[in-house]
Amino acid sequence: MNSVQRGGDSRFRGTSNSHSAGTAPGSVLPAAAELVQDGLKHHQAGRLKEAETCYQRVLEAQPNHATALHLRGVIAHQAGQYDVAVELIRMAIQQNGQDAAYFSSLGIALRQLDKLDEAVAAYRQAVRIKPDFAEAHSNLSAALRTQGRLDEAVSACRQAIAIKPGLVEAYCNLGAALFDQGKLDNAIAAYRQAITLKPNLAEAHGNLGTALIQLGRLSEARTTLEEAVRLAPRNAKYRGNLAQVTRFVAGDPHLAAMEQLARDSTSLSVDHRIELHFALGKAYEDMGRHAEAFRQWLDGNALKRQQITYNEAATLGFLDRIRSVFISDLIQTWQNVGNLSSVPVFIIGMPRSGSTLVEQIIASHPKVFGGGELKHFHRAARGIRTSSSGSATFSELVSAMRGEDFRDLGAHYLAEIKQLAPGATHITDKLLINFIYAGLIHLALPNALIIHATRDPADTCLSCFSKLFTYEVNQTYDLGELGRYYRHYQALMAHWHRVLPPRRILDVRYEDVVADLEGQARRILAHCGLEWDARCLAFCQTERPVRTASATQVRQPIYNSSVGRWRVYAEFLGPLLAELGIADNSVDIRLQQATISLDGPSQAFTPKQQNSSFNLKKNVLGRVDGSSQV
Repeated sequence: MNSVQRGGDSRFRGTSNSHSAGTAPGSVLPAAAELVQDGLKHHQAGRLKEAETCYQRVLEAQPNHATALHLRGVIAHQAGQYDVAVELIRMAIQQNGQDAAYFSSLGIALRQLDKLDEAVAAYRQAVRIKPDFAEAHSNLSAALRTQGRLDEAVSACRQAIAIKPGLVEAYCNLGAALFDQGKLDNAIAAYRQAITLKPNLAEAHGNLGTALIQLGRLSEARTTLEEAVRLAPRNAKYRGNLAQVTRFVAGDPHLAAMEQLARDSTSLSVDHRIELHFALGKAYEDMGRHAEAFRQWLDGNALKRQQITYNEAATLGFLDRIRSVFISDLIQTWQNVGNLSSVPVFIIGMPRSGSTLVEQIIASHPKVFGGGELKHFHRAARGIRTSSSGSATFSELVSAMRGEDFRDLGAHYLAEIKQLAPGATHITDKLLINFIYAGLIHLALPNALIIHATRDPADTCLSCFSKLFTYEVNQTYDLGELGRYYRHYQALMAHWHRVLPPRRILDVRYEDVVADLEGQARRILAHCGLEWDARCLAFCQTERPVRTASATQVRQPIYNSSVGRWRVYAEFLGPLLAELGIADNSVDIRLQQATISLDGPSQAFTPKQQNSSFNLKKNVLGRVDGSSQV
């Protein structure tokens, strides 16, 4: 499920007198003003070439005509020429630095270039010039949210709504920020208000559907996503989310529509083509059309791999260096100095390893709060990695830490997560990448519980390859890279078992949970020091947000159809199986885990920039950031 909410930009917005900007009063030639107005008419009608011609004719006569420069910049943005857009809009600002719309448009273009600090500064200048510029407040919210400054993002949206209660995009952006804060009920209320204001806004229906999925309200989610698809039939993101709550059978009209869209996919953006490939892959697998499913995953992953920057050598090298830092001597020296709380329960491992199921079982206990993928410890650890201590490496920084440093790290993390549920005996943290920091967790929080979710390597990796993640899991879009990453992950986990005290980490195999739910549930609760509670067996009935790719699966009773899933795809998995050391498809995967080696070359990456589109409306040239939950 694609559950990220991405803020878009509001419509580019002109001003009533902007046609005269950049020239002295009374000096605007009537022909120039008429050309600008003609250009606006073409622009609003989507005739961009004709509009550009009008603006260019103005600039040939008056090179410093601010409005024409600004609107040329808008068109450049719509064409994906973000650098050109920034240059043109800045030229407009040089001629007229008091038009708030220009700064808002500049922020929009800068945001597309991921220059978020500059975008925020541009939006703030827009609202300084025009404090009641609701669209700019909403745009500011979207940029702040992208930076992770969620409280500020919510505040900016509320300002926009206070100024202009009917600004639909502000409610969508508010919902997106609240969604990221984990306040799903409040996010849903914001989306519903957007729909009340504009019932045919597909974006609000799409975002609402995704929030409903995460709350386990799957029937409502399906109805809502179907409406989003009806309103925007060519939006593959909505179709991808709908696919997650659909069990496809032959003759399904949604499948037929996706196949028709695929036949005309050249008109789709790369992002939408990627979404469509993964949605079709899911549909074909539902119907047992495995070769077709894998072809779709292969094509979708290849496109996604072209978009991302993944330095394999650096990533794998870091995993290896962790083992050289956290040696037995370091562990023994500092293992009893951290914060002694037993509240945190860390669930670590690879994505698609059954970790959401494990958390759902634990979180069904009345004394446990399911925190989901909390980023607090990861941020703190990354803070150590990016410390301002000169050019010191992470290894050197950790080696220089003393008892009070580990204790402070643990206390700070504990104070943050306890705000989520002050009275809970345990709070789970299922940010899987924390497997990297298991040794650091042990030193900072020696009584924290660590549960390692595991699954057969080939099943784990295939499941990763078949999912389009909404966060950075950049090692999963190439079979060879995925296999090599798995080997290094596994080597690091084996290292933790060697250097940490016995039974410090509880391994929970997905296959064992499926085969013996109650036995494994009792084992997990015992590890957590919790008394038995039968509600843990009814985990699919537990009402709590689940914000992972397994959000729909954990709403179902236990099933075993995913065990050994990789075998029907074995003929297509050559690069992965080779990296995992599985030469004979009949070999039991469990027997291979101990023999996986750490050989394998790094591979290059190809970064790619994303495009976006604009929807111009009459007298509103300058998009407001609207948010899309994609």
